[in-house]
Amino acid sequence: MRQEIVYARKDKKDPTIGPVAVMVAMETDVALVRRYMGVRGRPTRRIMNSSLYKAKHRNQSISIVGPMLGAPHAVMILEKLIVLGAKKILFLGWCGSVQENVQIADIVVPDMAMIGEGTSGYYALGNVDPRPSKGIVKAIEDSLEACSIPFHKGLVWSTDAPYRETRQKVLSLQQEEVLGVDMEISALFAAARFRSVEIGALLVVSDELGSLDWKPGFSSSKFKKSRKMAAEIVCSTCGNLAEI
Repeated sequence: MRQEIVYARKDKKDPTIGPVAVMVAMETDVALVRRYMGVRGRPTRRIMNSSLYKAKHRNQSISIVGPMLGAPHAVMILEKLIVLGAKKILFLGWCGSVQENVQIADIVVPDMAMIGEGTSGYYALGNVDPRPSKGIVKAIEDSLEACSIPFHKGLVWSTDAPYRETRQKVLSLQQEEVLGVDMEISALFAAARFRSVEIGALLVVSDELGSLDWKPGFSSSKFKKSRKMAAEIVCSTCGNLAEI
């Protein structure tokens, strides 16, 4: 018997989707992914105030949904996608860098997450750290390497409070060898594991904290260029997910 009283369900007007779904944090990147997958027109459905688009890419049915902000919103969307049929999820977002050698416009591929948000606790993992699917991480790496795009692979910390990234906290994260900070990854990894679906993520570094002074790069040309590359990598990775 289902333990939850409130849970994601498929409504009459909801579409059935294929096993591959792309979750995109930022609206501008939703537009990029849509462009590279040739998706035009209005969304198929609205999900938790985000837009769901259906695409056909390399003979695969792929769903694109976004934007979203923060762990609760992202996990609610993930839960809905699973109910609609998603089994392999790829997340595209941004992160701030914690290490000084991780710079604006760099690509980060998380292989583990450190919990600093409140949603993960409701998707109990015991003593297991939130991790992505090895197969999806490998597919992302293969796509990046095929395009000769360098990337950082490692630990990412997720927080609910971006304006509480203190100097003491950043120093602590540096000692833990954390690469970057975002708002969704740990919760998405925990919820995906709890629901027995596969997930992986690709993050573009938008700002730097490693020097203990904030260096925003949101409007820089190299950041915009990397976002375009990341969107293309997401599209190429989706084409390989059927083999996992």
